[in-house]
Amino acid sequence: MINQKKFFTKKTVSVLIAGVIIIALLIVAVATGAVNKTVTCPDCSGAGAECETCGGAGEVVGSIWALLPPIIAIGLALITKEVYSSLFIGIVSGAVLAADFSFTGTMDNVINTGLISAVADTAGIFIFLIELGMLVAMVNKAGGSAAFGNWAKTHVKTKTGAALCTFILGVLIFIDDYFNCLTVGSVMRPVTDKHKISRSKLAYLIDATAAPICMIAPISSWAAAVSQYAADGQGFSLFIAAIPFNFYSLLTLVFILGITLMKFDFGLMKKHEENAANGDLFSGDQIMQSNTEANPRGKVIDLVMPIAILIITCVFALVYVGGIFDGASFIEAFADTDATVALPWGGLITIVLTVIYMAARQTVSLKDSMKAIPQGFISMVPAILILTFATALKNMTGVLGAANYVHELMMGVPETMAKFLPAIIFIVACILAFATGTSWGTFGILIPIVTVMFGSNTGNPLMIVGISACLAGAVCGDHCSPISDTTIMSSAGAECEHLNHVATQIPYAIYVAVVSFVCFIIAGFIPVWYISLPIAVAIMVGSLFVTKRILAKKQTVSADAAPADAVSENTDITTD
Repeated sequence: MINQKKFFTKKTVSVLIAGVIIIALLIVAVATGAVNKTVTCPDCSGAGAECETCGGAGEVVGSIWALLPPIIAIGLALITKEVYSSLFIGIVSGAVLAADFSFTGTMDNVINTGLISAVADTAGIFIFLIELGMLVAMVNKAGGSAAFGNWAKTHVKTKTGAALCTFILGVLIFIDDYFNCLTVGSVMRPVTDKHKISRSKLAYLIDATAAPICMIAPISSWAAAVSQYAADGQGFSLFIAAIPFNFYSLLTLVFILGITLMKFDFGLMKKHEENAANGDLFSGDQIMQSNTEANPRGKVIDLVMPIAILIITCVFALVYVGGIFDGASFIEAFADTDATVALPWGGLITIVLTVIYMAARQTVSLKDSMKAIPQGFISMVPAILILTFATALKNMTGVLGAANYVHELMMGVPETMAKFLPAIIFIVACILAFATGTSWGTFGILIPIVTVMFGSNTGNPLMIVGISACLAGAVCGDHCSPISDTTIMSSAGAECEHLNHVATQIPYAIYVAVVSFVCFIIAGFIPVWYISLPIAVAIMVGSLFVTKRILAKKQTVSADAAPADAVSENTDITTD
């Protein structure tokens, strides 16, 4: 007989209520026909003639219901603390909406449009993940990570120093966010573990120096992605001009330095840091780790050499794929590259050279190097599975016309709100990136809209601020989203339970987002970077000092109240 008290837990009731709400919303969306609502075609502006997007109809599908599947997935993930089933239910919900409850149509959407397309679109990243997993396994086997950890014990002597080293390494690896997440994580784990920095804090430091750094680095895969969305070959110059106004990315760096040097945390992160100080780095949610027996003959060079080879080969691969041998300049090659092809290209060369190097050093035999292949694959299975589901969910929002709905929404903003447009664009980008889990997809949707809104004039200062707001919002929403690929990669790099990383990071990301929102309002009226940026930094630093003081005051009040409570309890006992 089922124990009813055990079955009807608070979590179970919450899931049941969520299930009823989800089913009701799906029925309402399909029954009312709202999910099939059409909007003006963004490509032909309703003209329809010879338009591939709308097929000449002048209208395309697009409604707010397109954002329901990712909202379902995110909501369930936060309720159940289980990401795989939550993402899958989100995928199925999107498939049901797109197929109007047709069973065969739903299955076709889930399998073909969702999962198969997701694997095909991200196959290059899967290969790169496995290659990095193999590389990490070989470096650990050679004793490189252990040697670096021993070196760090004598050179990095404080918790603050370990956090700053992680930050600096994240800033230096600005080429690509995937590369950044996994490389920084594998290198810095031994150091942060030694100084009792929680894995959640490590994951935040990795995530906060991945996309934000790539978004303000001219030579990065992100700069290349942004460049392709602007017309008339102005993409790269537009990206450069937007950097000083990218408040979220820049203020995230100020925020990290602030909380590190001021030595305080808040929210759930504070609890995780307190647990780490007591020896629990994972806050009870330890995930599978690579426990490879290290070679005692390993040296720091056994870590540095493979990482250096990886950086060199990946940079070469990025510009090669971009056409540098076909006459393109270095900048043009970066603008035209495809990271999903280049990174696996560089990773494979690195694996081959590392196997040869370690065999020559006699730290890892050829046989042990080959054992690293399945070890690397196994260590990356959780990240690959989540990335597949997240991409499939993004495909569902695309089928339902999320991009078309957002275009219609943004074009409806009145001209009288022009000065506030950057702040509005920032919020819209945040919401879209959070719901879809993709910053690239977000600025891919919004940059063409923003350029139309401001007349495609790169000399217009407000347009530059608007583009910056779009890019900053895309990074912010992606930073908060549990279905974001970079969030997933950061969890994998830190070997941190994914939802722990999400739950501890969101308060920090929202803190920076609020300050950034205020700064975009200011920049709308003062679109001069050498005025707006110092004001933004001053606001962030000032807010951190105020926050620390408030937290310290609360802690003092709590400490003073504790003895009084104890005296009261003792008095009650004596009276009784």
